[in-house]
Amino acid sequence: MVNQLGLIGLAVMGQNLVLNMERNGFSVAVYNRTSSVTQEFVSSQPGKKLTACYSVADLVTAVERPRKIMLMVKAGDPVDQVIEQLKPLLEPGDIIIDGGNSFFKDTERRAASLEAVGLRYIGTGVSGGEEGALWGPAIMPGGQPEAYALVEPVFRAIAAQAEGQPCVTYIGPRGAGHYVKMVHNGIEYGDMQLIAEAYDIMHRALDLSSQELHDIFAEWNRGELKSYLIEITRDIFTVNDPETGAPLVDVILDEAQQKGTGKWTSQSALDLGAPIPTINAAVESRIISAYKAERVAASAQLNSPAGTFSGSKQALIEDVRAALYAAKICSYAQGMALLKAASEEFKYNLQYGKIAAIWRGGCIIRAVFLNDITAAFERNPNLTNLLLDPYFKEAILARQAALRRIVQTAIGLGIPCLAFSSALAYFDAYRSARLPANLTQAQRDYFGAHTYRRTDREGSFHTEWTSSERAREE
Repeated sequence: MVNQLGLIGLAVMGQNLVLNMERNGFSVAVYNRTSSVTQEFVSSQPGKKLTACYSVADLVTAVERPRKIMLMVKAGDPVDQVIEQLKPLLEPGDIIIDGGNSFFKDTERRAASLEAVGLRYIGTGVSGGEEGALWGPAIMPGGQPEAYALVEPVFRAIAAQAEGQPCVTYIGPRGAGHYVKMVHNGIEYGDMQLIAEAYDIMHRALDLSSQELHDIFAEWNRGELKSYLIEITRDIFTVNDPETGAPLVDVILDEAQQKGTGKWTSQSALDLGAPIPTINAAVESRIISAYKAERVAASAQLNSPAGTFSGSKQALIEDVRAALYAAKICSYAQGMALLKAASEEFKYNLQYGKIAAIWRGGCIIRAVFLNDITAAFERNPNLTNLLLDPYFKEAILARQAALRRIVQTAIGLGIPCLAFSSALAYFDAYRSARLPANLTQAQRDYFGAHTYRRTDREGSFHTEWTSSERAREE
């Protein structure tokens, strides 16, 4: 049997994508390095248009030309190893699709290398986890436009739907798809940390029960904060530990793990000179959470501020809700500005409204909020910063007082709020016509003669800052 597609890598994501493709009418040849995994998977799906292959060569033979072969293997060296196995077996015009969380610079390198030998390469972000892979993820493909045209019918068929449209669009050349997926994950880090801090502030300041927290997040999920992450947070507070009967969330160790995509986002932003303090704060919060033993030891020696929250319980909950929305605006503004910087640097020609539109369904950050971001870039495709869109400008100005109160309350009670405070600082820095960088430049010129520019005339200037230096100059 000659199949329309091939897929290598049958972990859960790979298996679910195969089932999604087959359910939507495509025949798929599958291969996994461990033969028993291939055999068990195909034998468990009787009557489906699947072909089990037990070597890379068999898989290549089982796929129609031009071949479309998707890799769902671990990012890094495993991708390169599979590509090296495929290269001598493929023909010019065949397409390799990397659907893993590859670093965008690796995708850039692979795209150039394969194009040089006549092969096409698509690096595509796939977001939505195991459920999304099975029932419809958000898909972010980058590569040659002609290669995307050949796989577009497949991607449109298997993608999630939002507002009647599939959550997939051509992102741009070379590593553009994986870059956008990386930033998606960075924004996801920011969302998760802001929600965690909202929980922490309410939990510590008000001593709310899990049932009360469930009710709050359930209410929030019916309004402007409606999203997948708020929805699952609501559900988490309903689950009790079967052994102790305590809320399960309370017995989970407070060490957040990460796979690296958030860190990549921060590193790329530093390289591009794009400020993303809220996303950085989310990455740093996960890192500091790993210092569990040190934190426990420090808690016995470093006292928190005395006092408890004595204000209105309901007012604080409402302030947290408004502050969460305001901080979310700042976080997404940072992420979209980073995409803009990358698009200019790497010549990706990203379409920000289309990117926001495909994030509305299937992916982890899906939210009604993204409808407004899509609309913002439809109003102005050249929007400099999300904070300057009329809708978002009004939204954050109406909520900035709540954000300030929440940060002040958290600081007063000794509750860490790295993401909330960084979002507020970003807002205040971005809206400031003058920042203290003038002093920084003076310092740099003082100790290193780095020069400075002036506010009143063009040019580069240096000053002899000490009296002895001025005397020598005279």
